[in-house]
Amino acid sequence: MQVLSMIKVAMLAMATLAAAHPGAHEAGSMSHAEKRSFLVNAKRSLGQCADRLERRGLAARIEARRAEQYEFYRRQALERRDYNPSVNESHYSSLHVTEHTSEDKLFSKDPVCILSPEGEIGPFWVKGELVRSNIRDNEPGVPVILDGQFIDIETCEPIPDLYWDVWNCNATGVYSGVQDSSNGNGDDASNLDNLALRGIQKTDREGVAQFKSIFPGHYSGRATHIHVVAHVGATTLPNNTITGGHVAHIGQLFFDQDLITEVEATYPYSTSDVEITLNADDRVVLVETEDTASDPFFEYALLGDSLADGLFAWITLGVNVSATYDTSYAALLTADGGVSNSESSGGFGGSGAPSA
Repeated sequence: MQVLSMIKVAMLAMATLAAAHPGAHEAGSMSHAEKRSFLVNAKRSLGQCADRLERRGLAARIEARRAEQYEFYRRQALERRDYNPSVNESHYSSLHVTEHTSEDKLFSKDPVCILSPEGEIGPFWVKGELVRSNIRDNEPGVPVILDGQFIDIETCEPIPDLYWDVWNCNATGVYSGVQDSSNGNGDDASNLDNLALRGIQKTDREGVAQFKSIFPGHYSGRATHIHVVAHVGATTLPNNTITGGHVAHIGQLFFDQDLITEVEATYPYSTSDVEITLNADDRVVLVETEDTASDPFFEYALLGDSLADGLFAWITLGVNVSATYDTSYAALLTADGGVSNSESSGGFGGSGAPSA
């Protein structure tokens, strides 16, 4: 398990292959060679970031804050359980976490940060989502705290006031907020008004934002993942949505395979009969990890002695704030509810939740 002690921002060339669902794609205009060139140049410039961040004390503050956040949510999880939490063994790492585990063991390794010159948004992004931190909405599944930090690759400084937009499918592989034949019951128009597992958060002065969500399930043809969009220069409206700015980052984030296996053995994940696509076989993972230039996986630790107590997952992302990318959306969230985008290219395919 990798954990944080200093900032070394690595970069990632994201995919422009087929989309997150069968029959759909969100391809960008940047060629493979251009992405590789962007990767090499950005990675070289980011190599100078670590010393600068250490000198200004940012790395130490990030380490302390994440350790504090982990302990805060760990205590909450343990308080909900009527048992003696003296031993909290992790099944997903060689590091065994207990209530006595020191912070330097949890947060002592260099992070691998993600930079996306152009990524794959997938077919089921919903435009106009609410600014909120708790996006669980009573969805069943393994609770997870998602903790992200954004670093400007040009200045090596954290990015305050960036809006982190996330969404993922539920435990059985269905996305909320959209109506499509390739996503659950295509005849269920009420899903357009479902807000679960979608939301936006603004980063603080250290470039950090956080969500309460659940561990995503899986669907046909894709490894377990979480979608990410970073909005720069936006502002919050009175109705708690955002306006203005531009999209500087599009990407997808992943989890360790052994963790996925453990989660998928629990209810309701286990009710799915859709074949699991391994990380090693996922086209987006393969592209994002090309040349070992980036590691698009969340670091994580258990909040208690089992998955039922939840996970604390964190990642640092390097972003070129001057970059601007176009996005397409499957639905628009309005004051009267969700409305499908008839011009969306996403979500074609057979009936049922992406082959589920």
